[in-house]
Amino acid sequence: MDLYGQKSKSTPQKITIHLLEILLLMLSYWILFQSGGDWCQRYLHIQNATGNPVRRIIIFTFNMIIFLRLAYMMVFLLKRKIPWEESISVPLAFALYYIGFPLFVLPVSAPIDGLDYFGLALFLTGCLLNTASEIKRDRWKKLPGHEGKMYTAGLFKYSRHINYFGDILWVTAYAILTKNGYAATIPIFLFCFFAFYNAPKLDNYLEKKYGEDYETYAKKTKMLIPFIY
Repeated sequence: MDLYGQKSKSTPQKITIHLLEILLLMLSYWILFQSGGDWCQRYLHIQNATGNPVRRIIIFTFNMIIFLRLAYMMVFLLKRKIPWEESISVPLAFALYYIGFPLFVLPVSAPIDGLDYFGLALFLTGCLLNTASEIKRDRWKKLPGHEGKMYTAGLFKYSRHINYFGDILWVTAYAILTKNGYAATIPIFLFCFFAFYNAPKLDNYLEKKYGEDYETYAKKTKMLIPFIY
C-alpha cells in the first residue's frame, strides 16, 4: 500500500498495459467472430455454437467499454506510481474478462431473454458506480483546500469501496450474459478478493493515513456492499 503515497505518471507502464490489453481484445475478437471459435472447439473441446451471434456481440461490446473505461481512468484519474510488475499483472487479470467470458459464451446460442436484460442493466449500473465515484472523488480532491483530505461524500457515503462494488456488478453482468454456470466463478472470486484481501488492506492504509477520521467513517459506512457488508 506504500504505492498509494507515491505520485508518478508511470507513462511507459500505462502504455504497456494498454498495448497488452489491445492484444487481448484482438484475441477476444478472434475467438468470438473468427476462426478462434473453431480452434477452441478442436483443441480445447469447447463447443462453438454459431447459431445466434447477439450474445457474442454483447460480450465483445462489454470488453470494449471496460477497456475504454480503464484507459480513461488510468490516463486521467490514476495518480499513483505503477510498478512494472503491475503493468503485466493488470492485463493478466483482465484476461479473465476479455478471454474468459468469450470462452464461456462459445457453447451458448440461446436468444436474449429477461435475465439478460437485467444483466445489461447491472453492467451499466456497475460501470456507473465505479467510474462516477472515481470522477467525483478526483474533482473534489482538486478543489482548493481539499488536497490530502479524506473524501466520504457522493457515492462513497454508501460504501467505503463503492468503486469495488461497481466492479463486482459489471463482472456479474458478464457472467449472466454467458448463460454458463461456470462463469459465476469469476465474480465470486472477485468478491472474495475485494472482501477479504484488497478492501481490508486498503482500509488499514487509509486508517493509518487519516486516523480517527477514517475510524469514524468506517463505523458508520459499510465496507463493500451498501447497507449490507
